[in-house]
Amino acid sequence: MTATPGPRTKAPHDGDERTSVTAFLDYFRATLLAQCDGVDATGLARPLAPSTMTLGGLLKHLAYVEDFWFGIVLAGRPPAPPWDTVDWKADGDWDWHSAVDDSPEELRALLLATIERSREVMAAVDSLDQRAAGQHPGARDRTFTARWIMLHMIEEYARHCGHADLLRENVDGATGI
Repeated sequence: MTATPGPRTKAPHDGDERTSVTAFLDYFRATLLAQCDGVDATGLARPLAPSTMTLGGLLKHLAYVEDFWFGIVLAGRPPAPPWDTVDWKADGDWDWHSAVDDSPEELRALLLATIERSREVMAAVDSLDQRAAGQHPGARDRTFTARWIMLHMIEEYARHCGHADLLRENVDGATGI
């Protein structure tokens, strides 16, 4: 059983840095899941022209991004399934494209399992100043701090939650999620 990201709770106004950063990230994680809640496979696969982006693609992409930044870069682990067998050279957007083959339940479970692994990685981090154990392939001779990764993930979710707003409205008219 995989834990859910929890309710959409705003960050405390007087929290310390780690509490605040974690709360902002959890808020956006829960927002994306709420925006996709109750949408069937057809809705998750529907793009909003002229883009090919879909709600299902967002769920799978953010699962990949979670695994990449927390698992591979921060913890220095090898990619988790299904990322460990992807031929990224053949399709650099495999996470986006392959989501149409997954059920809503599979996509949600994939993201929730990845969020849980990311939380486990962060639980082992003593300080947001901690340097990543792994390396980003495109960041020559540069390591990232846990702080940078957390802030980047907030940015990643916030941007994609905006996309999800538009996509969800296109699917069934739901707004204000």
